[in-house]
Amino acid sequence: MKLDLNCDLGEGEPPARTQALMRWITSANIACGGHAGNVETMQRCVRDAKRFGVNVGAHPGPWSRGDFGRSAVTMNAGEFELLLLQQVGAFERIAKDHGVRLHHIKLHGALYHATEEDEALARRYLRVVSRWWPKSKIYARAGGAVARLAARSEVDVWEEAFADRAYRDDGTLAPRSEPGAVLSEPDLILKRIRHLLSHHEIETVAGIRLHLPTRTLCVHSDTLHALKLVRSLSRLLNGMAGSGT
Repeated sequence: MKLDLNCDLGEGEPPARTQALMRWITSANIACGGHAGNVETMQRCVRDAKRFGVNVGAHPGPWSRGDFGRSAVTMNAGEFELLLLQQVGAFERIAKDHGVRLHHIKLHGALYHATEEDEALARRYLRVVSRWWPKSKIYARAGGAVARLAARSEVDVWEEAFADRAYRDDGTLAPRSEPGAVLSEPDLILKRIRHLLSHHEIETVAGIRLHLPTRTLCVHSDTLHALKLVRSLSRLLNGMAGSGT
């Protein structure tokens, strides 16, 4: 099975960069106006995704543009549900207006990590998606709490690995504040992903081999050399799919 290749878009990058990345990915996670994005950028990204045949996903984030939605959030389950209804609901209306189906939902930054650390948020996340967007998938951290809890629900979760981020031994991502947490060297990343594809594991910062049951790979649009990286990964994934690997 060919892995999906996803990228976070509509986060303030130039339109030409959005389109260039869209040419190589299979799924786009489009900012919904929380940490980034507005009606105009959502419309533009949906049009681009439709043009290039890319899956359209909502990328809701904290209401905190100053820190790009990456600082820790304090939010109860009710507040989290309201945020999802506001951001994903608005995005879905825009997608429908362009004749595009909402394929998936992927949380951004601190929200993504909060649902992995707080089981109450993870359960509410699954319930909200099951009720309001039952045909949409969730992209969540491979081996994490959301994926584990989803196994006992009707929500389809695609477990996600990050091509451009370093991992700790417990499967969490190394904080961006730590040296080496963000990977940008294409040759090194391709070597890691080849190993992930053939052995279903990735090396942590401590040198431990971590098992990752992966269905989709993520590259952040603001990673250095992101365009070169998605191009190389797309060719790698297509080549391995063609060889039956």
